[in-house]
Amino acid sequence: MQIVLEKIGRRFNRDWIFKEISFTFKMNESYAILGANGSGKSTLLQIIAGNLTSSAGTVSYSENDRAIHIENVYSHLSMAAPYMELIEEFTLQEIIDFHFSFKSYRDGMDSKDFLALLALDKAQHKALKYFSSGMKQRVKLALAFCSQTPVLLLDEPTANLDNQGIHWYLSLIEKFSLNRLVIVCSNQEHEYKFCKQTLNVADYK
Repeated sequence: MQIVLEKIGRRFNRDWIFKEISFTFKMNESYAILGANGSGKSTLLQIIAGNLTSSAGTVSYSENDRAIHIENVYSHLSMAAPYMELIEEFTLQEIIDFHFSFKSYRDGMDSKDFLALLALDKAQHKALKYFSSGMKQRVKLALAFCSQTPVLLLDEPTANLDNQGIHWYLSLIEKFSLNRLVIVCSNQEHEYKFCKQTLNVADYK
């Protein structure tokens, strides 16, 4: 899959957050979107994901040289971010079943494998509203990594994780980022050190 940004800009009231971003994201490559807090990294990722519209420019998606309509882009993407909400009334097992009713598991995984990967099997029937912020972040990351999608979008992936959680995230990168287009928004080097290319939002002010 390929994602092409052409002169993308986003404005808040009269002020431009960023403008004139032209960039191509290609399959089997890893990219880091960099910038200070408040620089517009998350906004750009939301535009790439199709969750926000740009104030200027266009975003196009294609797979095997065939265009993908914006309405169908969601099925090609998986995303994890601290600001994404889980359905907190669901138990862990219910959120797993709900998510994978829309997406397929990767590499022949199933619910049992997923729980083992999370190492939260004792919380299988616990409501998410009783999870710590770190546990919720682990669930979000695992749902994104373990979905059979060509594109993986990660925004501040180790937010709310302790050192053990950070090592767990890095193990997921090693195992589940192959043969995908991976984009990481971050200003923490350990989150994106594996990325081969960078885009700094500060260059487009």
